[in-house]
Amino acid sequence: MLIISIFLLLLHANMKRKIYTILMMTALLASCQETLEERADRESRDYTEKHCPAPVAYEVTMDSMTFDKASHTFSYYYSLSGSLDDTTYLKRNNPQDMLLQQVKNSTNLKIYKDAGYGFRYVYHSSKNKATLFDVTFKHKDYQ
Repeated sequence: MLIISIFLLLLHANMKRKIYTILMMTALLASCQETLEERADRESRDYTEKHCPAPVAYEVTMDSMTFDKASHTFSYYYSLSGSLDDTTYLKRNNPQDMLLQQVKNSTNLKIYKDAGYGFRYVYHSSKNKATLFDVTFKHKDYQ
C-alpha cells in the first residue's frame, strides 16, 4: 500500500511538472508571435539586406524596401537609368496604372492588402538622384 501511495505521489508530481512545462511552452510560443506591423517591418528590412540593389528590368534597379509603421505603408525605391531616366518618358508612359494593377493582382501582398496597408513606389534618377515619379496606393485604390 505504501509503495502504491509513493508511486501515485511521484506520478502526480510528474504530471504537475509536465503540465507546468506545457503551460510555459505555450506562453513562450504565444509571446514569440509578432504583429503584422512587426512582420512587415522585418520582411522589408530582410528583403533590402538580402536582395538590394537588384536589377528588376532593363534600366530599372530596386534600391530598397521600407515599411512605415505610423502610416502602414510599404515603400519601394527604384533607380532608373539610360533611356528611362527621363521625366518625359514617364509622363508618356504613365506607370501609375500598371503599378496599381500589380498591387491589385499580387497574391504576395494579400495579408497586407486585407489589413488595408498602403504601397508607395518611388523612382529616382540614377544621374542626379532627383525623384522622377512617386505614387502611393491606399486601400480605397486597390480594393
